[in-house]
Amino acid sequence: MVEKSTLSFDEMWEIIIACDRTYDGLFFTAVKTTKIYCRPSCRSRKPKKTNVEFYFDMNEVEKAGYRACKRCQPEVEHSPHMELVQKVIAYLVNHYKQRLTLQDIANHVGVSPFYLERLFKQETSETPRTYLEKIRIDKAGHLLRSTNRTNLEICYEVGFQSPSNFYKAFRRITNCSPSEFRHTGNNGRASSTKNEGS
Repeated sequence: MVEKSTLSFDEMWEIIIACDRTYDGLFFTAVKTTKIYCRPSCRSRKPKKTNVEFYFDMNEVEKAGYRACKRCQPEVEHSPHMELVQKVIAYLVNHYKQRLTLQDIANHVGVSPFYLERLFKQETSETPRTYLEKIRIDKAGHLLRSTNRTNLEICYEVGFQSPSNFYKAFRRITNCSPSEFRHTGNNGRASSTKNEGS
């Protein structure tokens, strides 16, 4: 069973607007007006925010009377390993503030670090470390847009141990500094871990 994500409604909304595959399988977007549910990465036209609700479990969304989107096919597992990958991603999303090692993550899902890294990279084209970094930068972007906290406060709040690593990672993933991101209201999402499609 994949643990529930701690993402807020607004964070999930930002993720679906960006069609971000990073979070596929962690939650489902249900559109009240069409009674259809989708993956976060679905490329279909976006509904009004007031017409959306989010579910963390496919059975719950289907019990609520929603049917799967024909375009993104959220009910289809792409690989037999996706449940393990989704457990890892949920763990990263829920524990991003902590100092995590590959061993910590492997212990959580019950496999060896070597097997975890190989399988995760095979399924996502990323390592757990780069995925964690992307999640932290997404959280930082959300805080930059929605709070008045300083860049340094946000750096530590999202789990970075040093400001220099935070600034480097932020620029690499968003192509701008945290200050530029805040002042321009940059709604561009990180592109380095995003795979188009589905």
